[in-house]
Amino acid sequence: MISVNDFRTGVTVEIDNDVWSVVDFQHVKPGKGAAFVRAKLKNGRTGAVVERTFNAGEKLPKAHVDRREMQYLYMSDGMYNLMDNENYEQIELSAEQMGDATKFLKENMNIAVMFFQGTVIGIDLPMSVELTVVETDPGVRGDTATGGNKPAKLETGHIVRVPLFINIGEVLRIDTRTGDYIERA
Repeated sequence: MISVNDFRTGVTVEIDNDVWSVVDFQHVKPGKGAAFVRAKLKNGRTGAVVERTFNAGEKLPKAHVDRREMQYLYMSDGMYNLMDNENYEQIELSAEQMGDATKFLKENMNIAVMFFQGTVIGIDLPMSVELTVVETDPGVRGDTATGGNKPAKLETGHIVRVPLFINIGEVLRIDTRTGDYIERA
């Protein structure tokens, strides 16, 4: 059991036999009345985000989520094949189960796969990935970092806004949480 007063971003709890992770939380102590906790929770199975209010001190069962380090191998017939780094077992996940992670996956990349009661509930990517630009307008001499930006297509098919001086073939560091350009790698 975990008290709602101990909520932190990323904590997983079980509500109505479903796993929910805390996206955002706020302890509220009004001038009049009892304190409460307002939290945004993300459903691990459906991805739906809801906002709920709990009384301060309320206890919820902690969801035990198993995180396994896996290596992305390849995609075949719309299914993503992953291999467990410990026992070398392979699993197949659909694009729906992978979610937005498909925008940043490169072959042989290590990712964390989260399981709840034997079912995959999510993918946890590294904070940033390095991807190569395969399509963009050519950079022009004199373009600066502060002059604006343009779209660039990356090797995974993801399109990101980049500074004007970026050219085809350059390797960029991309933030996997927002999908934004960080810097040249």
